[in-house]
Amino acid sequence: MTHVKICGITNLKDAEDALGFGADAIGFVFAKSPRQISLNEAKKISKKVGPWITTVGVFVNERIQNILRIASECHLSVIQLHGDEAPPSLYSLRPYRIIKTFRIAEKKDFLKTKGYEADAYLFDTKTPDSYGGTGKSFDWSLIRTSRVPKPCIVSGGLNPDNVKAVIKMLSPYGVDVSSGVETRPGKKDAKLVKMFIQNAKQK
Repeated sequence: MTHVKICGITNLKDAEDALGFGADAIGFVFAKSPRQISLNEAKKISKKVGPWITTVGVFVNERIQNILRIASECHLSVIQLHGDEAPPSLYSLRPYRIIKTFRIAEKKDFLKTKGYEADAYLFDTKTPDSYGGTGKSFDWSLIRTSRVPKPCIVSGGLNPDNVKAVIKMLSPYGVDVSSGVETRPGKKDAKLVKMFIQNAKQK
């Protein structure tokens, strides 16, 4: 069954709603973003949800020592590199599990995955002015025609109305949503979160 990550969590209620509806992971954005979470808030949420929940920290071109410090203080399960990080940086982050994001506009963008020894690849929409969270989609069928050597997580423009079709088309390891289940940046809509997870998990 496809895993579901609800990203851009900024408060405890949204985290508890997502997990209560069956999300497999929640994501904290530590990079500058409308969904950026403070270190203290991330610590509070991680402590409250407990050690058995998968918590993902999203970083963009952050210094390795800062990533490791935040990951330790917030008890993160997974580190997601969402910027232009070079392949060697991944080795410095072990033993954490690592997701590497690649921004896609055309098929040749998949060539950028070469050399990245991540545990999973996340594919998001390439836009000139943002590293993600735009709600814009790309041609997801490009994933199907590209030979992706790692577990694949689909992102970019997903919402409750299209997630089931995307999963049917690609059978990805996971799907990642942020703006598609929000009332405004950083605030999730519980009804949309529930619907997204139900549709993603529906056989």
